[in-house]
Amino acid sequence: MRVISIASHAAPSGDCTEGSGKVPRPHLPLARREFLKGSGILMGTIAGGSVLAALAPSTVWAVELKTLSKAEGQTLMKMGRVLYPHKKLPDAVYALLAKDLDAKASTDAAVATQLRAGVAALDRAAGGSYTKAGDKKKLEIVKAMEGQPFFATVRGQCITSLYDNDMAFAVFGYPGSAWEKGGYITRGFQDLKWLPAPPLAASPKPYFG
Repeated sequence: MRVISIASHAAPSGDCTEGSGKVPRPHLPLARREFLKGSGILMGTIAGGSVLAALAPSTVWAVELKTLSKAEGQTLMKMGRVLYPHKKLPDAVYALLAKDLDAKASTDAAVATQLRAGVAALDRAAGGSYTKAGDKKKLEIVKAMEGQPFFATVRGQCITSLYDNDMAFAVFGYPGSAWEKGGYITRGFQDLKWLPAPPLAASPKPYFG
């Protein structure tokens, strides 16, 4: 599972073991601000009263970018939220998208050039700043880019960055992998608390031969 650094002055609380059928407390390691010295730093807070606020050791989060700037990272976060909008997911999860794209840009100059050019195109289309544009305008701009390499790069990374991490699991109520813990037979096989109950019409009629 993916984790995100949390800026805090508290001591790490450590890992918690997973109970049967319950969503585990995410392991969100602490990271002091003085250790974040990249080219850009994305920071924010997790809303009080949310699922993650009760699980995280701090409501303050921080993500370090090594190649992209803070403004570029923020723009990519906004684009990711337009592509895959989830009101329940905090910006901390979308920051993982920017971090992962930054990691690719750090090892591939072509990707770095593509991302920077794509972000610049978003800003131009918004008439200045994509992050400050209205929701309708943001959607129109992204739709107009569909099919372009930049669009494909960001959209493709969203699949892993936004959903394969412990914060998203906690928000959606997904208990995580079970095979290494004995399988779902002993861990709520019929519970499916993280999915809505299917309608009766979805079940086939019994067959008696």
